[in-house]
Amino acid sequence: MDRRLAERYPGSAASLCALTHRSAFELLAATILSAQCTDVRVNQVTPELFRAFPSPEALAAAEQVDVEEIIRSTGFFHSKAKNLVGMARTLLVDFGGEVPRRREDLVTLPGVGRKTANVVRSVAFDLPGLPVDTHVGRLARRLGLTTELDPVRIEIELNEMIPAAQRGAFSLRLIMHGRETCRSRRPDCTSCLLVDLCPKVGVS
Repeated sequence: MDRRLAERYPGSAASLCALTHRSAFELLAATILSAQCTDVRVNQVTPELFRAFPSPEALAAAEQVDVEEIIRSTGFFHSKAKNLVGMARTLLVDFGGEVPRRREDLVTLPGVGRKTANVVRSVAFDLPGLPVDTHVGRLARRLGLTTELDPVRIEIELNEMIPAAQRGAFSLRLIMHGRETCRSRRPDCTSCLLVDLCPKVGVS
């Protein structure tokens, strides 16, 4: 399955990631913004955000209302702005202004859960991390890879099937396949490269 997906969607986690970024800090901020928001919208917002606040130091000193004005179109902008400023301040206080690599450290940052931590680890640092979003969870169940609903349990089960170095890319490939072919309501089974492996062909 992973081999077929890799043939359709070649590349590393870094090259497959749809969020535009130039550093681990920018990726972290963009991923926080991506909650309940499309990558396209986030990419429209982040250039202005990073022009105004190009570093953890600048974002930590920002007024929340100024951040809110920039990110308003991403939705939930009050909480996201609070998390962004809090994230930057925590980076300065606890990590010397550097984005940490350990998942245990990343999840101590405001607005950062396990999924976001895995995105940063796999994309920015080329470390093992398998983010489980709604697409990954849905496809994993539809393809018979798991029966779990909890994202952490899904991640644990998928980790047993995918080599550590490939986990981030595998997650992104599932997401791309879920968006393009194996859609939630009307999956395009006739053009699916995994159709012969799927126990739920034609089931939405």
